[in-house]
Amino acid sequence: QVHLVESGGGLVQAGGSLRLSCAASGHTFSRYNMAWFRQAPGKDREFVSASSTIGFPYYDGSVKGRFTIFRDNVKNTVSLQMNSLKPEDTAVYYCAAGIGGGIDRTRDYDYWGQGTQVTVSS
Repeated sequence: QVHLVESGGGLVQAGGSLRLSCAASGHTFSRYNMAWFRQAPGKDREFVSASSTIGFPYYDGSVKGRFTIFRDNVKNTVSLQMNSLKPEDTAVYYCAAGIGGGIDRTRDYDYWGQGTQVTVSS
């Protein structure tokens, strides 16, 4: 069982930055792929970024070059540094943990945080 708690969301102007953090409970954090997804109103939850168990990063094309994922297997945390934010980045951002071969689908993840709101004003 993994319990995930996100923090760091908020309101920022376009072009600004935010850093999201996700703290995970449990002693097997290093066994899990860790990911960030987001969901805007009226839209499906979509993949943003992930870090594999060995720390290899994955990014959706819409955020590549602007977002960076960081993983700390000692502190059991995963963070998402978001730069050059755009209004279309506005969404609730969710942290997720999963064990398996997939990396960018919601069904690849078994545990989810409660979400944190990110709002980017134009």
